[in-house]
Amino acid sequence: MTQKVYVVGLGPGGIEQMTQRAKAALESCDVIAGYHVYIDLIKNDFAGKEFLTTGMRKEVDRCRLAIEEALKGKTVAMISSGDAGVYGMAGIMYQVAAEHPELEIEVVPGITAACSGAAVLGAPLISDFCLISLSDLLTPWEKIEKRLDCASQADFCICLYNPSSFKRHDYLQKACDIMLKNQRPDVPAGIVRNIGRDGENYEITTLQELRDREVDMFSTVIIGNSQTEVINGKLVTPRGYKL
Repeated sequence: MTQKVYVVGLGPGGIEQMTQRAKAALESCDVIAGYHVYIDLIKNDFAGKEFLTTGMRKEVDRCRLAIEEALKGKTVAMISSGDAGVYGMAGIMYQVAAEHPELEIEVVPGITAACSGAAVLGAPLISDFCLISLSDLLTPWEKIEKRLDCASQADFCICLYNPSSFKRHDYLQKACDIMLKNQRPDVPAGIVRNIGRDGENYEITTLQELRDREVDMFSTVIIGNSQTEVINGKLVTPRGYKL
């Protein structure tokens, strides 16, 4: 009897931005589980599947539901936006399924927002960079502050996930203030909203100007390093090639 859970990264948006491997996994499964916003993105493309949805901050419950179905012999896909292994469901699925070694788990990668957002902005992450989430639901803000400080001191290009929400409306300002201690105010930065979805748009700005920009949970922010430049309206971080 098959007892399998795929943990699938959907990429940034619709089915056309999914990998062939991700699409094949969803086509082969009996049940698709996920946060209701992401289920809505793909529901029409996988008609006939059984769908299990939960709300935000119900990740553990979602994993338990998926495991229950898999233990019945169904093939289950747990979906994440972007890549399931980058702020996604892969880690928590392994943790919740720890007591079921008989259950096969296969992680199917997808395109994370850092990559898809960078492509919209140009080529800002062509060299060393880091990802930092500004959400303090699972990580203490003091630790996030330290990571921002250290990364900007080290002159990394920095990609920010979850830059703002209703309860965290000033977190991007706080993050910029930390980075401004270590970087020039005119370091180029960019914002991409609704990557790969209706209403996708982007804006090129500077670190100083970024602190006063409005962003939301569907925004990805990229701050360049000391070498990043704007070329024909796009962010580019030179890797060091001699021209």
